[in-house]
Amino acid sequence: MNKAATPGPLLVAHDLVKAHGATCALRGASLDLGAGEILAVTGASGSGKSTLLHCMAGIVRPDEGSVTYDGQRLDRLPEKRLSVLRRTDFGVVFQFGQLIPELTALDNVALPLLLAGLPRARAHERARDWLDRFGASGLVEARPGEMSGGQAQRTALARALVTGPKVVFADEPTGALDSLAAEQVMTALARTARESGAAVLLVTHDARTAAYADREVSLLDGVVMAEDPALEVTP
Repeated sequence: MNKAATPGPLLVAHDLVKAHGATCALRGASLDLGAGEILAVTGASGSGKSTLLHCMAGIVRPDEGSVTYDGQRLDRLPEKRLSVLRRTDFGVVFQFGQLIPELTALDNVALPLLLAGLPRARAHERARDWLDRFGASGLVEARPGEMSGGQAQRTALARALVTGPKVVFADEPTGALDSLAAEQVMTALARTARESGAAVLLVTHDARTAAYADREVSLLDGVVMAEDPALEVTP
């Protein structure tokens, strides 16, 4: 009897090399991410974690190696196509959220939908729903300068997930938060990602944040050194 074919990884980085000037950030790093998986990449500052995430998200192109997403080579796609993928299939969250300071939380979350051509009323409806999922419904009219760090990060997570991405890239999402806010943000991210089926590539230096992942790898001097199962935390 033939066995059913096992689906391959959703996102694969192979032998990535990337230099920033004279500094080589990646030295042949390889990593794969499965559909619906939460994967943590840990390592000391300067180990190449953020550069690996940026290459896998199509934000920067590697000097050598390949990045394959859902069967297509990201490192060979034109920038226009990459921009579309970042609006539809990818959601990105950075350490400080990078919300637009002039916009309310509602408009920040709705922005990717508006850029994709969704009517304003429908975009706002979906944005309200996602703010509510992250426990931020009371922030609808608040601007980033009026939010705490945890509130701003939950708003940024809602913005990253509002389009229904297949992959969420989270670059030190709790790095600027205290322990309570970090726990709230990671609980919300893990729960919502599992509910929506999104895969998450999580870069962190914090073991407590990495513990929310299904799997953990460590990076040292631009090379993936080890892989260990992480303790899954059930929100």
